[in-house]
Amino acid sequence: MDMKITTVLTAVLLAALIPYTARTERPVGGLAEPTTPVMATTFEGEQYFRNVRQLTFGGQNAEAYFSYDASRLIYQATVDTFDCDQIFTMNADGINKQLVSTGLGRTTCSFIAPDDNSIIYASTHLGSEQCPPEPDMSQGYVWALYDSYEIFQADTDGSNLTQLTNSPGYDAEAVYSPDGDKIVFTSTRTGDLELFILSPDGSNVEQITNQPGYDGGAFFSYNGQWICWRASRPKGEELADYRRLLRQGLIRPSQLDLYIMNLADRKPIRLTNNGAANFGPYFHPDGKHLIFSSNLHDTENRRRFDLFLINIETKEISQVTHNESFDGFPMFSHDGTKLVFASNRDNNKRYETNVFIADWVWPDTTR
Repeated sequence: MDMKITTVLTAVLLAALIPYTARTERPVGGLAEPTTPVMATTFEGEQYFRNVRQLTFGGQNAEAYFSYDASRLIYQATVDTFDCDQIFTMNADGINKQLVSTGLGRTTCSFIAPDDNSIIYASTHLGSEQCPPEPDMSQGYVWALYDSYEIFQADTDGSNLTQLTNSPGYDAEAVYSPDGDKIVFTSTRTGDLELFILSPDGSNVEQITNQPGYDGGAFFSYNGQWICWRASRPKGEELADYRRLLRQGLIRPSQLDLYIMNLADRKPIRLTNNGAANFGPYFHPDGKHLIFSSNLHDTENRRRFDLFLINIETKEISQVTHNESFDGFPMFSHDGTKLVFASNRDNNKRYETNVFIADWVWPDTTR
Protein backbone atom coordinates (compact mmCIF):
# COMPACT_ATOMS: atom_id res chain seq x y z
CA MET A 1 0.00 0.00 0.00
CA ASP A 2 1.36 3.42 -0.93
CA MET A 3 0.81 6.20 1.58
CA LYS A 4 1.84 9.74 0.69
CA ILE A 5 2.52 11.94 3.66
CA THR A 6 0.91 15.15 2.48
CA THR A 7 0.88 17.21 5.66
CA VAL A 8 2.92 17.71 8.79
CA LEU A 9 -0.02 16.32 10.79
CA THR A 10 0.14 13.03 8.94
CA ALA A 11 3.83 12.70 9.68
CA VAL A 12 3.29 13.32 13.37
CA LEU A 13 0.50 10.75 13.62
CA LEU A 14 2.33 8.10 11.63
CA ALA A 15 5.26 8.44 13.99
CA ALA A 16 3.06 6.53 16.41
CA LEU A 17 3.61 3.36 14.36
CA ILE A 18 7.08 2.90 15.85
CA PRO A 19 8.83 4.10 19.00
CA TYR A 20 7.83 7.74 19.39
CA THR A 21 10.03 10.27 17.58
CA ALA A 22 7.77 13.29 16.96
CA ARG A 23 8.91 16.67 18.32
CA THR A 24 7.11 19.83 19.27
CA GLU A 25 7.81 23.14 20.99
CA ARG A 26 8.97 22.39 24.53
CA PRO A 27 6.44 23.51 27.14
CA VAL A 28 7.59 25.54 30.11
CA GLY A 29 7.03 23.50 33.23
CA GLY A 30 6.12 20.39 31.25
CA LEU A 31 6.50 18.26 34.36
CA ALA A 32 4.22 20.40 36.52
CA GLU A 33 1.94 18.33 38.73
CA PRO A 34 -1.80 19.05 38.97
CA THR A 35 -3.15 19.31 42.48
CA THR A 36 -6.44 17.61 41.57
CA PRO A 37 -7.43 15.08 38.88
CA VAL A 38 -8.08 16.72 35.50
CA MET A 39 -11.12 15.21 33.80
CA ALA A 40 -10.75 14.82 30.04
CA THR A 41 -13.09 14.72 27.07
CA THR A 42 -15.02 11.53 26.42
CA PHE A 43 -16.34 11.54 22.87
CA GLU A 44 -19.75 10.28 21.81
CA GLY A 45 -19.69 6.53 21.30
CA GLU A 46 -16.84 5.84 23.74
CA GLN A 47 -18.93 3.35 25.66
CA TYR A 48 -15.96 1.45 27.12
CA PHE A 49 -14.72 4.50 29.06
CA ARG A 50 -15.66 6.13 32.35
CA ASN A 51 -13.82 8.91 34.17
CA VAL A 52 -11.14 9.74 31.58
CA ARG A 53 -8.36 11.71 33.30
CA GLN A 54 -5.41 13.59 31.78
CA LEU A 55 -2.04 12.85 33.41
CA THR A 56 0.48 14.92 31.39
CA PHE A 57 0.18 18.47 30.14
CA GLY A 58 2.18 19.56 27.12
CA GLY A 59 4.97 18.31 24.88
CA GLN A 60 5.16 14.80 23.47
CA ASN A 61 4.22 12.08 25.98
CA ALA A 62 3.64 8.50 24.87
CA GLU A 63 4.08 4.78 25.51
CA ALA A 64 2.94 4.90 29.13
CA TYR A 65 2.82 1.44 30.75
CA PHE A 66 1.57 0.32 34.16
CA SER A 67 3.62 -1.23 36.92
CA TYR A 68 2.34 -4.69 37.87
CA ASP A 69 0.08 -3.30 40.61
CA ALA A 70 -1.00 -0.34 38.41
CA SER A 71 0.11 2.17 41.03
CA ARG A 72 2.73 3.76 38.77
CA LEU A 73 3.45 4.41 35.10
CA ILE A 74 6.64 4.59 33.07
CA TYR A 75 6.62 6.61 29.84
CA GLN A 76 8.73 8.58 27.38
CA ALA A 77 8.47 12.30 26.81
CA THR A 78 10.05 15.27 25.07
CA VAL A 79 9.46 18.09 27.53
CA ASP A 80 11.21 20.98 29.22
CA THR A 81 14.92 21.22 28.33
CA PHE A 82 15.14 17.91 26.45
CA ASP A 83 15.49 17.91 22.68
CA CYS A 84 14.28 14.30 22.29
CA ASP A 85 12.56 11.61 24.33
CA GLN A 86 13.68 10.65 27.83
CA ILE A 87 12.11 8.15 30.24
CA PHE A 88 10.00 9.24 33.20
CA THR A 89 7.88 7.61 35.88
CA MET A 90 4.82 8.96 37.64
CA ASN A 91 2.09 7.79 39.95
CA ALA A 92 -1.05 6.52 38.22
CA ASP A 93 -2.81 9.76 39.20
CA GLY A 94 -0.17 11.85 37.39
CA ILE A 95 1.66 12.97 40.52
CA ASN A 96 5.38 12.61 41.29
CA LYS A 97 6.90 12.72 37.81
CA GLN A 98 10.57 11.71 37.86
CA LEU A 99 13.29 11.45 35.21
CA VAL A 100 14.73 7.92 35.33
CA SER A 101 16.87 7.80 32.15
CA THR A 102 20.27 9.45 31.82
CA GLY A 103 19.02 12.61 30.11
CA LEU A 104 21.48 11.88 27.28
CA GLY A 105 20.86 10.65 23.73
CA ARG A 106 17.39 9.49 22.72
CA THR A 107 15.40 6.87 24.62
CA THR A 108 12.36 4.75 23.86
CA CYS A 109 10.25 1.74 24.87
CA SER A 110 10.41 1.50 28.65
CA PHE A 111 8.82 -1.03 31.02
CA ILE A 112 8.69 -1.77 34.76
CA ALA A 113 9.61 -5.24 36.02
CA PRO A 114 6.75 -7.16 37.67
CA ASP A 115 8.62 -7.22 41.01
CA ASP A 116 8.86 -3.40 40.80
CA ASN A 117 12.61 -3.52 41.44
CA SER A 118 13.90 -2.58 37.99
CA ILE A 119 13.08 -0.91 34.68
CA ILE A 120 14.24 -1.42 31.09
CA TYR A 121 14.47 1.00 28.19
CA ALA A 122 16.45 1.56 24.99
CA SER A 123 18.88 4.44 24.62
CA THR A 124 21.39 5.86 22.12
CA HIS A 125 23.53 7.59 24.77
CA LEU A 126 26.53 5.31 24.30
CA GLY A 127 26.71 6.39 20.65
CA SER A 128 26.46 10.07 21.50
CA GLU A 129 25.26 12.25 24.34
CA GLN A 130 23.41 14.36 21.77
CA CYS A 131 20.06 13.50 20.19
CA PRO A 132 20.63 11.56 16.95
CA PRO A 133 19.66 13.38 13.73
CA GLU A 134 16.10 13.17 12.46
CA PRO A 135 15.63 10.90 9.42
CA ASP A 136 15.69 12.33 5.91
CA MET A 137 12.08 12.54 4.69
CA SER A 138 13.06 12.99 1.03
CA GLN A 139 12.09 9.32 0.53
CA GLY A 140 8.64 9.88 2.01
CA TYR A 141 7.72 9.19 5.60
CA VAL A 142 10.44 6.98 7.06
CA TRP A 143 11.71 6.24 10.54
CA ALA A 144 15.36 5.90 11.53
CA LEU A 145 16.52 2.62 13.05
CA TYR A 146 19.35 4.12 15.06
CA ASP A 147 22.10 1.52 15.30
CA SER A 148 23.24 3.10 18.58
CA TYR A 149 20.08 1.92 20.36
CA GLU A 150 20.91 -0.63 23.05
CA ILE A 151 18.69 -1.97 25.83
CA PHE A 152 19.48 -1.04 29.44
CA GLN A 153 18.22 -2.12 32.85
CA ALA A 154 18.24 0.09 35.94
CA ASP A 155 16.74 0.39 39.38
CA THR A 156 13.34 2.09 39.37
CA ASP A 157 14.93 5.44 40.23
CA GLY A 158 17.31 5.13 37.25
CA SER A 159 20.39 4.20 39.27
CA ASN A 160 22.65 1.18 38.75
CA LEU A 161 22.34 1.28 34.95
CA THR A 162 23.33 -1.98 33.27
CA GLN A 163 23.65 -2.66 29.53
CA LEU A 164 21.73 -5.78 28.44
CA THR A 165 22.42 -5.83 24.69
CA ASN A 166 25.63 -5.14 22.81
CA SER A 167 25.31 -5.97 19.14
CA PRO A 168 25.66 -4.07 15.85
CA GLY A 169 22.39 -2.50 14.74
CA TYR A 170 19.12 -1.62 16.38
CA ASP A 171 18.07 -3.17 19.73
CA ALA A 172 14.91 -1.72 21.28
CA GLU A 173 11.18 -2.26 21.93
CA ALA A 174 11.78 -4.41 25.03
CA VAL A 175 9.23 -5.49 27.66
CA TYR A 176 9.25 -7.91 30.59
CA SER A 177 7.12 -11.04 30.79
CA PRO A 178 4.55 -11.15 33.64
CA ASP A 179 6.82 -13.43 35.67
CA GLY A 180 9.86 -11.27 34.96
CA ASP A 181 11.84 -14.24 33.66
CA LYS A 182 11.95 -13.10 30.02
CA ILE A 183 12.32 -9.95 27.95
CA VAL A 184 11.05 -9.77 24.37
CA PHE A 185 12.64 -7.18 22.06
CA THR A 186 13.21 -6.20 18.43
CA SER A 187 16.62 -6.27 16.76
CA THR A 188 18.28 -5.97 13.35
CA ARG A 189 21.20 -8.17 14.41
CA THR A 190 20.35 -10.79 11.76
CA GLY A 191 19.90 -8.25 8.97
CA ASP A 192 16.11 -8.04 9.32
CA LEU A 193 13.76 -6.64 11.98
CA GLU A 194 12.96 -9.71 14.06
CA LEU A 195 11.73 -10.54 17.56
CA PHE A 196 14.06 -12.03 20.16
CA ILE A 197 13.80 -13.18 23.75
CA LEU A 198 16.51 -12.82 26.38
CA SER A 199 16.89 -13.36 30.11
CA PRO A 200 16.75 -10.30 32.41
CA ASP A 201 20.52 -10.46 32.88
CA GLY A 202 21.06 -10.19 29.11
CA SER A 203 21.89 -13.86 28.54
CA ASN A 204 20.16 -16.61 26.55
CA VAL A 205 19.29 -14.53 23.48
CA GLU A 206 16.93 -16.46 21.19
CA GLN A 207 15.32 -15.45 17.89
CA ILE A 208 11.59 -16.20 17.72
CA THR A 209 10.47 -14.77 14.35
CA ASN A 210 12.01 -15.32 10.93
CA GLN A 211 9.99 -13.77 8.10
CA PRO A 212 11.02 -10.88 5.82
CA GLY A 213 9.52 -7.64 7.11
CA TYR A 214 9.24 -5.67 10.31
CA ASP A 215 8.40 -7.59 13.50
CA GLY A 216 8.18 -5.32 16.53
CA GLY A 217 6.27 -3.82 19.40
CA ALA A 218 5.66 -7.18 21.11
CA PHE A 219 3.91 -7.67 24.44
CA PHE A 220 3.21 -10.75 26.55
CA SER A 221 -0.23 -12.03 27.47
CA TYR A 222 -1.06 -11.79 31.17
CA ASN A 223 -0.32 -15.50 31.68
CA GLY A 224 2.99 -15.15 29.84
CA GLN A 225 2.19 -17.93 27.36
CA TRP A 226 1.54 -15.76 24.30
CA ILE A 227 2.90 -12.64 22.66
CA CYS A 228 1.19 -10.15 20.37
CA TRP A 229 2.99 -7.80 17.99
CA ARG A 230 2.81 -5.71 14.82
CA ALA A 231 4.38 -6.88 11.59
CA SER A 232 4.78 -6.04 7.92
CA ARG A 233 4.97 -8.76 5.28
CA PRO A 234 5.98 -6.88 2.11
CA LYS A 235 6.06 -8.68 -1.22
CA GLY A 236 7.58 -7.93 -4.61
CA GLU A 237 8.49 -4.28 -5.09
CA GLU A 238 7.43 -3.44 -1.54
CA LEU A 239 9.86 -6.04 -0.19
CA ALA A 240 12.65 -4.61 -2.36
CA ASP A 241 11.85 -1.12 -1.04
CA TYR A 242 11.79 -2.42 2.55
CA ARG A 243 15.22 -4.02 2.16
CA ARG A 244 16.67 -0.97 0.41
CA LEU A 245 15.55 1.29 3.26
CA LEU A 246 16.71 -1.19 5.88
CA ARG A 247 20.22 -1.07 4.46
CA GLN A 248 20.09 2.69 5.07
CA GLY A 249 18.83 2.22 8.64
CA LEU A 250 15.30 3.28 7.74
CA ILE A 251 11.80 1.81 7.68
CA ARG A 252 8.57 2.97 6.03
CA PRO A 253 5.75 1.96 8.45
CA SER A 254 2.72 2.42 6.19
CA GLN A 255 1.04 -1.01 6.51
CA LEU A 256 1.20 -3.17 9.61
CA ASP A 257 -0.88 -6.11 10.79
CA LEU A 258 -1.39 -7.78 14.16
CA TYR A 259 -0.09 -11.21 15.03
CA ILE A 260 -0.18 -13.47 18.08
CA MET A 261 1.94 -16.51 18.88
CA ASN A 262 2.00 -19.17 21.58
CA LEU A 263 5.56 -19.35 22.84
CA ALA A 264 5.33 -23.13 23.17
CA ASP A 265 4.66 -23.92 19.49
CA ARG A 266 5.89 -20.61 17.97
CA LYS A 267 3.44 -20.59 15.08
CA PRO A 268 2.43 -16.99 14.22
CA ILE A 269 -1.31 -16.35 13.84
CA ARG A 270 -2.36 -13.34 11.77
CA LEU A 271 -5.33 -11.40 13.16
CA THR A 272 -5.71 -8.50 10.71
CA ASN A 273 -5.40 -8.09 6.96
CA ASN A 274 -7.13 -4.79 6.28
CA GLY A 275 -4.48 -2.73 4.49
CA ALA A 276 -4.28 -0.29 7.39
CA ALA A 277 -1.56 0.67 9.84
CA ASN A 278 -2.47 -1.44 12.89
CA PHE A 279 -0.09 -1.10 15.84
CA GLY A 280 0.27 -1.07 19.62
CA PRO A 281 -1.61 -4.32 20.40
CA TYR A 282 -2.07 -5.30 24.04
CA PHE A 283 -3.85 -8.28 25.56
CA HIS A 284 -6.87 -7.85 27.78
CA PRO A 285 -6.41 -9.95 30.95
CA ASP A 286 -9.20 -12.29 29.78
CA GLY A 287 -6.83 -13.54 27.04
CA LYS A 288 -9.68 -13.32 24.52
CA HIS A 289 -9.20 -9.78 23.21
CA LEU A 290 -6.52 -7.39 22.00
CA ILE A 291 -6.78 -3.64 22.09
CA PHE A 292 -4.83 -1.74 19.41
CA SER A 293 -4.60 1.50 17.44
CA SER A 294 -5.39 1.78 13.73
CA ASN A 295 -6.31 4.16 10.93
CA LEU A 296 -8.55 1.51 9.36
CA HIS A 297 -11.62 3.78 9.38
CA ASP A 298 -9.76 6.68 7.76
CA THR A 299 -9.46 5.12 4.32
CA GLU A 300 -9.00 8.43 2.49
CA ASN A 301 -6.23 10.22 4.41
CA ARG A 302 -4.93 7.60 6.89
CA ARG A 303 -4.40 10.41 9.39
CA ARG A 304 -6.90 9.46 12.09
CA PHE A 305 -5.95 6.76 14.59
CA ASP A 306 -8.50 5.30 17.01
CA LEU A 307 -8.39 2.45 19.50
CA PHE A 308 -10.10 -0.81 18.55
CA LEU A 309 -10.81 -4.11 20.25
CA ILE A 310 -10.45 -7.41 18.39
CA ASN A 311 -11.83 -10.77 19.47
CA ILE A 312 -8.95 -13.22 19.00
CA GLU A 313 -11.20 -16.16 18.14
CA THR A 314 -13.73 -14.50 15.83
CA LYS A 315 -11.50 -11.59 14.67
CA GLU A 316 -14.50 -9.29 15.12
CA ILE A 317 -13.40 -5.68 15.63
CA SER A 318 -15.17 -3.08 17.80
CA GLN A 319 -14.26 0.60 17.82
CA VAL A 320 -13.28 1.91 21.27
CA THR A 321 -12.41 5.60 20.75
CA HIS A 322 -14.01 8.19 18.47
CA ASN A 323 -11.40 10.92 18.39
CA GLU A 324 -10.86 12.92 15.19
CA SER A 325 -7.08 12.97 15.65
CA PHE A 326 -4.99 10.33 17.47
CA ASP A 327 -5.37 7.68 20.18
CA GLY A 328 -2.70 5.02 20.63
CA PHE A 329 -0.36 3.01 22.89
CA PRO A 330 -3.07 1.36 25.03
CA MET A 331 -2.39 -0.89 28.03
CA PHE A 332 -4.78 -2.56 30.48
CA SER A 333 -4.07 -2.87 34.17
CA HIS A 334 -3.71 -6.47 35.36
CA ASP A 335 -7.22 -6.50 36.83
CA GLY A 336 -8.68 -5.11 33.59
CA THR A 337 -10.36 -2.16 35.30
CA LYS A 338 -8.08 0.59 33.95
CA LEU A 339 -6.73 1.56 30.53
CA VAL A 340 -3.84 3.95 29.95
CA PHE A 341 -3.30 5.44 26.48
CA ALA A 342 -1.79 8.41 24.62
CA SER A 343 -3.97 10.90 22.81
CA ASN A 344 -4.15 14.26 21.07
CA ARG A 345 -7.50 15.02 22.74
CA ASP A 346 -7.77 18.23 24.76
CA ASN A 347 -4.52 19.65 23.36
CA ASN A 348 -3.42 23.14 24.30
CA LYS A 349 -1.17 23.24 21.24
CA ARG A 350 -1.28 21.50 17.89
CA TYR A 351 0.51 18.15 17.77
CA GLU A 352 0.80 17.78 21.53
CA THR A 353 0.35 14.21 22.75
CA ASN A 354 -0.50 13.45 26.37
CA VAL A 355 -1.13 10.45 28.61
CA PHE A 356 -4.65 9.61 29.76
CA ILE A 357 -6.16 7.00 32.05
CA ALA A 358 -9.74 5.70 32.02
CA ASP A 359 -11.92 3.26 33.91
CA TRP A 360 -12.76 0.33 31.60
CA VAL A 361 -16.38 -0.83 31.27
CA TRP A 362 -17.57 -3.76 29.13
CA PRO A 363 -20.72 -3.13 27.10
CA ASP A 364 -22.96 -6.20 27.29
CA THR A 365 -22.89 -6.61 23.51
CA THR A 366 -19.07 -7.03 23.39
CA ARG A 367 -18.29 -9.88 25.77
